[in-house]
Amino acid sequence: MFVRPVRRMEKAFKAMVTFYTGEDRVRIQEAVRGLLGTNYEVFEGYKLTPEDLPSIFQGTSLFGGETRRILLKDLGENSSVWARVPEYLQTEHVVAIWETKIDKRSAGYKALKAAGVEIVEFAEKKGPEVKLVFEIFEMAMRDGERAVRMCEQIELTQDPYMFFGLMVTQALKKFGVRQGVRERKILKELAELDVRMKTSGMEPWILVKMFLVRMGSW
Repeated sequence: MFVRPVRRMEKAFKAMVTFYTGEDRVRIQEAVRGLLGTNYEVFEGYKLTPEDLPSIFQGTSLFGGETRRILLKDLGENSSVWARVPEYLQTEHVVAIWETKIDKRSAGYKALKAAGVEIVEFAEKKGPEVKLVFEIFEMAMRDGERAVRMCEQIELTQDPYMFFGLMVTQALKKFGVRQGVRERKILKELAELDVRMKTSGMEPWILVKMFLVRMGSW
């Protein structure tokens, strides 16, 4: 909660504002928590007026003298507020601005960029192509480490859960052709990997790559 605005300090603070945008809401939420922690103030753009901005960016908390952590969401939907935000970027508080969609040609976006605000875009991850998963899966059966290197070339842009699902499909196809010891083991390990990806808390791609390395030795 914000209270009284304070005088603009003569000292110029380094901008402590980070701008997040993109369709991948899960990754943005993780980034916001990484920046602000779990205890922060949230302001929805549609509820604000330009007169609120001094209190948000320059105001103190109820206890005074402490750095506030603030999340501003969808300011772009409120044109009168969005147009004034660049005037308040030099703040002593830690501020995250979250815009699901943004026009990079807009004056507001260009002003943020010109002011040196860190802009982080999280595009929605796409599902991998079946052919690509097939190639990595086949490589893992011969050389797990090489399969991991192939995987690392796509992990930043691909969804690990979709990749895993396609690996399961490929393993089932192989099992349909030959019900050997290796094929059974792969299916058993994939079932265990499915549980770990849902419950372990480890980064999914790390678990997938660990599986690929082991797969090469079976």
